[in-house]
Amino acid sequence: MFDEFKNAFQKPNNTHVQLIIINVVVFLLMAVIKVFSTASGFADVFELIHAQVSIPAPFFSFLRKPWTIITYAFVHDLSGIFHILFNMLVFYWFAKLFIEYLGSDKLVALYVLGAIAGGVSYLLVYNTIPFYEALTPANGMVGASAAVYAVLVATAVLLPDYTFFLLFLGPIKIKYIALFYIVISFLGTIGGNAGGNIAHLGGALIGFIYIKQLQAGVNWGGWITTLLDSFKGLFGSQPNVKVTYRKAEPKVHQPTTKTTKANKASQDEIDSILDKISDRGYESLSKEEKEKLFNASKK
Repeated sequence: MFDEFKNAFQKPNNTHVQLIIINVVVFLLMAVIKVFSTASGFADVFELIHAQVSIPAPFFSFLRKPWTIITYAFVHDLSGIFHILFNMLVFYWFAKLFIEYLGSDKLVALYVLGAIAGGVSYLLVYNTIPFYEALTPANGMVGASAAVYAVLVATAVLLPDYTFFLLFLGPIKIKYIALFYIVISFLGTIGGNAGGNIAHLGGALIGFIYIKQLQAGVNWGGWITTLLDSFKGLFGSQPNVKVTYRKAEPKVHQPTTKTTKANKASQDEIDSILDKISDRGYESLSKEEKEKLFNASKK
């Protein structure tokens, strides 16, 4: 784990660690602001900043701050350490497994989709169901839980029989871990953190749909990947164009080996491999299928 966090932003397929670092940095920054603003007698400064990143329950308040549909998923409750600690631990283990099969781009897309789905679920419930309208929270909602649930459930749908070895409990298939979290959140929808648990279920639902659509050949997160790539392109250095003239050299045709052909896979083959994993687990794949899946995850 230390190796993954060291030089985290220089390593490929390390987005799960990068997202954790971002969450921790935001947590520490907000904590510093809260301590200094409170100690100096300007507690309202922190409240003002917090209000700009937490998603408010009233719909018209949200319309004045639409960016909070994303920002809330990078901010955590400052009343204790356990909110961010458990979120990041669960995210680390499931996101690490997710990346191994589907790559970093899809993880980022799913994290954003989970945040959006959680935020939309939160807004819909608090603005349409009278029971929740009477319980509208004053400070809005923060936390990466909806995004974490999306990754957790997506991984469990992709690899339902994959086993984690849990302390004191031993080997447990991740589909049962995901089910446990969903049941706990469902029971919590009428508790003190009703809004957060509703967001959890929204994230879980999008995680399920995302993998099922991906297995059907539809990438619901493709627009997010394209948008982020375009954003990166605005800040990336462009190579200087240099035109040179020289005699054309004879082309040397490289022989195409059977191994090369075998390692290239079409989208239909990848979908077939993912279906096989979903039905019988990763261990059922042949060496060739594992290589195809690995190569596809790097695209």
